[in-house]
Amino acid sequence: MRITALRFVVWSTAVAVSIPVALAQSESDHRAAITLARGGGTTIIEGGTGKAGGFLPVETTIAFHAERTSGTGIAGDFECFARTPEAATGSGSGQFTVNVMYVTGQIKVAVISDETATLSGTADITGLGAGSNVPFTLVVKRGGPGATAELTTLGPSELVFHEILLQGKFEVFSGRPEDR
Repeated sequence: MRITALRFVVWSTAVAVSIPVALAQSESDHRAAITLARGGGTTIIEGGTGKAGGFLPVETTIAFHAERTSGTGIAGDFECFARTPEAATGSGSGQFTVNVMYVTGQIKVAVISDETATLSGTADITGLGAGSNVPFTLVVKRGGPGATAELTTLGPSELVFHEILLQGKFEVFSGRPEDR
């Protein structure tokens, strides 16, 4: 009877000790994710809507993050909301209220080279280049206002948007101590 009771105590203690260890490992794995790139802000697209669109300015709100998860996995998200003014000149020409494109995607690949991050994945897009699971690539350069981003979407046709950051910050972590 004593041996059975002793086995129960040892087994109970082992179970009680192993539960916190398993939780701690899970939390540790989550903390092990390494941020590769992140940022957000307001941009303006070089050339606006272009000649075909009447040269209207295009302002975007952009946000992204990419992390290396356990092993070699990459996880992240990308959002971009583009607007133009309701009028080309006069009243309303400075009010960016017309939704021309929305991109919401998952980042699956990240390549870091010095101050540049090349982030790729698939997105759902409304407006220009609309589609589901549309391949995209976002190339961002580290910095604040004046930094650049280039979004390429490969929907029904290839669209390339050259963006200049007006407000916000793009961060790219190359592993150097000054990056952290």
